[in-house]
Amino acid sequence: MNQYVYKKFSQQYKATIGADFVTKEILVDDKLVTLQIWDTAGQERFHSLGAAFYRGADCCVLVYDVNIHKTFDTLNNWHDDFLKQTDTENPDAFPFVLLGNKVDVDGGNSRRVTEKKAREWCASRGNIPYFETSAKEGYNVDDAFLCVAKVASQNERDLDIYFRGISETPSEPEQQSGCAC
Repeated sequence: MNQYVYKKFSQQYKATIGADFVTKEILVDDKLVTLQIWDTAGQERFHSLGAAFYRGADCCVLVYDVNIHKTFDTLNNWHDDFLKQTDTENPDAFPFVLLGNKVDVDGGNSRRVTEKKAREWCASRGNIPYFETSAKEGYNVDDAFLCVAKVASQNERDLDIYFRGISETPSEPEQQSGCAC
């Protein structure tokens, strides 16, 4: 999140406790949009705090570590729990974006979740846009959040983006594969 908003990446790991919040203005179809990005802690111990932060969201970004299969395995839980806690009117139409995180680690040799598997998961959930990004390298992060803004702005409200980080390791790289926006 800091790489995207402030254009800097820190090697120092700082776990999110509860939630972190930033704003960023971007142009979407020649219209200035202010994103309110909430980074909620992905650790299970903070799970109960979700409802307070999710209410009023226009989009949810789910993030998993491509190098740790366990983080991918929890996506269904995070997806379904988000929808339950937001009590949205039409859960099947609520916009999500999936980010495959940390693809730059070890030149991709540590990868445990294939792009194909991630895309299949997205297809099974209503064709959720999927990106592989590297926060460390800044690769495709801007494109991913432009897609998030486009998907969220279809709701025509103030944009509150919830960034569900699911991380078991201290680094924070990410990378993209494309948006159907």
